[in-house]
Order: sequence, then structure tokens, then C-alpha cells
Amino acid sequence: MPLGTLYLIPVPLADEAAAKSFTPYLVDTINSIKEYIVENEKTARRFLKEAGLKTPQSELIIHDYSKHNRELGTADLFKGLQTGAAVGLMSEAGCPGIADPGAEIVEKAHRMGIKVVPLVGPSSILLALMASGFNGQSFTFNGYLPIDKVLRSKKIKELEMLAEKNDQTQIFIETPFRNNPLLEEILKTAHLKTRLCIACDLTSATEFVQTKTIAEWQKKVPDLHKRPTIFLIFHR
Repeated sequence: MPLGTLYLIPVPLADEAAAKSFTPYLVDTINSIKEYIVENEKTARRFLKEAGLKTPQSELIIHDYSKHNRELGTADLFKGLQTGAAVGLMSEAGCPGIADPGAEIVEKAHRMGIKVVPLVGPSSILLALMASGFNGQSFTFNGYLPIDKVLRSKKIKELEMLAEKNDQTQIFIETPFRNNPLLEEILKTAHLKTRLCIACDLTSATEFVQTKTIAEWQKKVPDLHKRPTIFLIFHR
């Protein structure tokens, strides 16, 4: 029996951003799939409804791949794929596998010889890089910086050095409720001429993207509390 196909389905980054996020092919694809592996079932069901799902949701098979359930293993998630079914993989927001635990599912699918198909959709990391004006040919996504203040300050200086030495954009994120302390640390630690791009609430009505030097940011510091934000550092 031939194996199925794992479709990587991007989810909108913000509420009321459906029109900015869906493609006709994505809509056609979700209407051909009846089984999903998702990070957040509530988010996934809302997304499918907004995207124009015609299949009654009661007929869907949805595997919850939240943090708690990941500890139970992944064997059950692949039963449909092993019998030839098309299965969709969805993050809570953005692209599956990019700063997302879904990468584990994709990696296992490749090991099993399952076809993997990525669909077009929003990635906050790439959108932020596009809008920053920084080097888009050489960049590194560093994920989360250390929570400890001493280690975090050291990491910021390290990223700043790499940005200057390699002419490379350094990208990182923080849990939204810790954005303001991180920004405070960046403005205190980085060189005044280092450029910082703050990309906040991407694709939403309150979207905010600005690139300034550290010295310029110090004059007026934005409030980023509980707002999904991407930080980018460049030095030139």
C-alpha cells in the first residue's frame, strides 16, 4: 500500500488576517484532507473554518500535538499516513517546522519515506527580515535568548559582534510577556550605532515594523508587552 502525503499548512499570524494568509491552493488542499496533526486544536479548528473548510468538522480526525501530548510519543500520528491518507500538519501560528515542534513530525515523515509538501503561507521570521532592510542573503535565526540577565547581555553582545564580523542579520524572539525586559536589555547593552528592527503584530491591524539605531530607539521606547515580536540586529 502506498504511503500518504504530509501537507505543511501555515496558519495566520493574527486574528482577522485570513485574507492575507490563504491561497486558493491551500483552500483546495484542506478540503481534500480529513486528518490533521495540530499544535493547538482550538486554533486549528478556527483556522479551518475561516479558510473555507466544507467538510463537517465532526468528520475530521485531529491529533493534538500539544506539549503534554508530545511526551506520549508520535506513533499514533502516523497511522493514517502509513495507510495512504493525506494528513495536514499545522502550527499554532505561522509555518509548521519553523521555530515550531512540528519539525519533529516532518523529520520522522522523511525517515519513513512519506512525501512532505510545504504550502505557501505567512512566516513571521521571514516577513520581519523582508521589512527590516537588513541583509537577506546572510542571516541567522537564534530563537530565544537566555532569561538570565547576565547571560542575556552576553548573548546580545555576541550577536552584535557576529552581525558586524559576518555582515549577517541576527534574528531572535522572546515570549511576548517578556518582550519589554528584553528590549530594555538590548537598549542598555548594544552599541549606539547598531541597528535594531522591531517587527510587532505582523499581518494584524496593529502591525508595527521600524528599523532604527539603538540611540534612536532610546529616545522613544515602544511598549511590546504581550505583542508577538521579532527582533533583528544588524551593524552597518
